[in-house]
Amino acid sequence: MLLSIQPMDPVFLELGPLTIQWYGLLIGLGALFGYLLANHEAKKRGLPDDLIADLLLWMLPMGIIGARIYYVIFRWEQFADNPVSVFFIWEGGIAIHGGLIAGTITGLVFAKKKGYSFWKLADIAGPSVLLAQAIGRWGNFVNQEVYGHEVSRQFLENLFLPEFIINQMFINGAYYQPTFLYESIWNLLGVAFLLYLRKVNLRQGEIFMSYVIWYSVGRFIIEYMRTDQLLFFGIPTAMLLSAALIIGALALIYYRRKNGLAEARYLDDPSPKSKGKSNKGTTKKKSKK
Repeated sequence: MLLSIQPMDPVFLELGPLTIQWYGLLIGLGALFGYLLANHEAKKRGLPDDLIADLLLWMLPMGIIGARIYYVIFRWEQFADNPVSVFFIWEGGIAIHGGLIAGTITGLVFAKKKGYSFWKLADIAGPSVLLAQAIGRWGNFVNQEVYGHEVSRQFLENLFLPEFIINQMFINGAYYQPTFLYESIWNLLGVAFLLYLRKVNLRQGEIFMSYVIWYSVGRFIIEYMRTDQLLFFGIPTAMLLSAALIIGALALIYYRRKNGLAEARYLDDPSPKSKGKSNKGTTKKKSKK
């Protein structure tokens, strides 16, 4: 019976020479739904209709390139015999942290060139990026990646998982923890939490920082369960980076508040280009008092 369990076909559709992989399709769908969410919020905040589309055109390819480079650096032995396979991204093998680093740098450059507040754009993008990550993890599911330690079938059945997930977790003759699913659910809960924080009207930049903290906490815990970790001197790089990001985000929130660099609120400044006007205005009022 176990031998009869077949993995899902990683190919979604074949049209002549064109092959569409589930992996690429799900990453694309994640980007699409993330864009729709961010674009809707950007319009509510008074930003131009095409701003998020322009940002996505830069962030998506740069994020994918960064994610691939990060993965290849820590798994070079996988590509050493056939370096051309570095470009076979449809076969899987990207690291979210590499994409986040490249995407954040791209966002910084984009905001500076366009004359917009980076923190404002980052706050808008935070829930959307997390939504895209939640959807994209299902690409790992189809490719039978991002799984945890070996478990029994009974363990998976006790999680009340549908049959297609249980069967896909049967890899090389054994069942494994569906850590891709744990992370996807954690990310979806994070989207709801970040959308709630918009109503709280935090200071600009703190929704994005909350995204960094939320994702990093979940990733740190889930990474411990995984068997396909990228290692740095024997330590999972995702755990190291997640811990650093949590500490860094908390420290930056404290630093910006203490030094008066986070006076503007998320729902403040209806005009598209802030360029720090809200902060300056608040500072002047305080000095008069």
